[in-house]
Amino acid sequence: MGREELLSQRLEVIDPTAPPPVWAALHSEAERAARSEPALASLLNAVVISHENLGDALSYQLARKLGDQELRAMSLRELATQAYRSEPSLVDTAEADLKAVFERDPACKGYVQPFLFFKGFQALQTQRVAHWLWRQGRETIALYLQSRMSEVFQVDIHPATRIGKGVFVDHGTGIVIGETAVIGDDVSMLQGVTLGGTGAERGDRHPKIGKGVLLGAGAKVLGNITIGDYAKVASGSVVLKPVPPGCTAAGVPARLVNCPTCEEPARSMDHTLAEAVYDYVI
Repeated sequence: MGREELLSQRLEVIDPTAPPPVWAALHSEAERAARSEPALASLLNAVVISHENLGDALSYQLARKLGDQELRAMSLRELATQAYRSEPSLVDTAEADLKAVFERDPACKGYVQPFLFFKGFQALQTQRVAHWLWRQGRETIALYLQSRMSEVFQVDIHPATRIGKGVFVDHGTGIVIGETAVIGDDVSMLQGVTLGGTGAERGDRHPKIGKGVLLGAGAKVLGNITIGDYAKVASGSVVLKPVPPGCTAAGVPARLVNCPTCEEPARSMDHTLAEAVYDYVI
């Protein structure tokens, strides 16, 4: 194969109809919003328009929301900036989370809306910075961020929790996620979800949530159990045993419903249940 053919294979095909990258779209939306709502122009300029990239804007936004008398906004912004520069993949993950909100929430009209106003997205980005601090051995300040997250956003996620990318936290209020929980890529969860322990064990005691899982409002998953890839937990359910991949668990205690369930439930946000219920408890 000649050099020209090798080079041509490496060239990216640019689709002029493709949507702009997330940061470009967010910046453009903010400029339009500032023109249409002059009363918010100062806010939009400070949080989005004046910045050159998503990481800088996000560090400013988190500092603005979480700064207090003990940890001033400037200090908090320095922490977030340090995290993003040390580990650029954190910004890529935030971008994937922002895309997930836009693609899965029918109420979301663009990127400015979740970036400025959706506490589920903001709480998740707070936890990601706290998790980076936790891995640096800075546990006290990581726990401080968890406390502020809970106070400001009503979302309580331990900084040691491992969370994948493209995660959608809808509404956010009342979500509680424990220290040893693991959440895979492309998961969606609604308000009131608990990923907790049973209260009887120590060590590795929290759920492991697979890729593409949908956790309905008020779902409680308790103990060191696995919810398989692309499974679904119905709203208000209490799950105490593992759920196989592609199945739906519903009820108190949870029972298996329609295996397999719909394809990629976290993306489709399909909360419907089949009428038939298997005659055994999981």
